[in-house]
Amino acid sequence: MSSEWIGQLRSIEQQFDRDRESVADLRSLEELKNRFLSRKSGLLTLQLQSVRNVPSAERAEFGRVANEIKGRVESALEALQQKLAEADAGAAVERERLDVTLPGNRRRIGHVHPLTLARQEIEDIFTSMGYTVEDGPEVEKTYYNFEALNIPAGHPARDAKDTFYIDDVVVLRTHTSPVQVRTMEKMQPPVRIICPGRVYRRDAADATHTPMFHQFECLLVDEGITFSDLKGTLERFHKLYFGEKTETRLRPSFFPFTEPSAEVDVSCVFCSRKGCRVCKYSGWIEVMGSGVVNPKLYSFVNYDSSRYTGFAFGGGIERYHALKYNVNDIQLYYQNDMRFLEQF
Repeated sequence: MSSEWIGQLRSIEQQFDRDRESVADLRSLEELKNRFLSRKSGLLTLQLQSVRNVPSAERAEFGRVANEIKGRVESALEALQQKLAEADAGAAVERERLDVTLPGNRRRIGHVHPLTLARQEIEDIFTSMGYTVEDGPEVEKTYYNFEALNIPAGHPARDAKDTFYIDDVVVLRTHTSPVQVRTMEKMQPPVRIICPGRVYRRDAADATHTPMFHQFECLLVDEGITFSDLKGTLERFHKLYFGEKTETRLRPSFFPFTEPSAEVDVSCVFCSRKGCRVCKYSGWIEVMGSGVVNPKLYSFVNYDSSRYTGFAFGGGIERYHALKYNVNDIQLYYQNDMRFLEQF
C-alpha cells in the first residue's frame, strides 16, 4: 500500500517536470504554480491533504517523500521565476537601449511675437534718445482717461459707442495718454517718456481695426520746447524705424490735449512717393497724431504753464509693424497662424 501512495507522489513530480519545460514567461509560470500548489485545487496540495487516508504505519514515509517533492517543486519554481525575470530585464534593456551616436530630435521652440518685437524696437529707438519707458493700468479712471486730458463730460470721445465702460467712472483705457498724466503727477520737469501698451475701443474687427490693439505715446515737457522740437523728433524716429530715406510731413489737425495739433504722415514706404494703391496715389501715409501739449493739462498736474512747454504724439504699434513689413490685415497678429508668425 505504501508504494501506491508514494507512486502517486512520484507521478505528480514527473508531471511537474514535464510541464515546467513549456514555461516561457511569468504568466505561464504563475499558471504552473497554481496547477500544483494552489491551496484549493493544486495537484500536490490535494495529494498532501489525502494524508489522512494513508495508513498510520505508512504516514511517516509518505510525509517525508511529500515534503521532499514539495520542496523540490518550490525551489524549481523560484529558480524559474528568477530566470524569467532576468530575461525580461535583459529584453527591456535591449528595447530601451539608447544609441548616443544617433542625432537628437531638435525641440521646436517659440520666439517673440512680432508685436512684441515691434514694441521693443520702438522702445529702443526712444530710449537711445533719452526717453524712459512708463506703464500704467489698463482699467482706468475716467478722470485720467478723459478729464485730465481736457476731454470733459459730454465730449463725443466719451460716447459709450466708442468706449468700454466698467461703470460710470471706470473704463478700459482708450489710449495710453493716462500714463502721461500719472507720470506728470509724480515727476517734475524735465519729463521725457514713452508709454507703450494695450488700449481698447469699441471697433468692429476688420483688416484695419480690432477692439484691442497696441499703442505707444511719447511726452516731453521742459523749458523752451517748441513745435520744431516735435518735428525734429518725429523725423528722426521715422528715419530710424522705416529707413533713412523716409520723409515726415505734418498737417494741421485738432486734439483736445494738444494745441496746436498735427496729423503725421510719412512718405509711402512702398512707392517712395511715386504713388501707389496703398497711399492712394498721394505718396503719403498717415501714421499718428501729435501736437504741443495744451497748457490746460498743466493745471491738472500742478505744472507752471508759463515756464514749461512740451509735445506729445502717439501711434499704433500694429500699424507701424504692418507698414514696415507690408501686412495687409492686422487680424493676422491675433489669429496664431504659425505660417504668419514664423516670418518674423
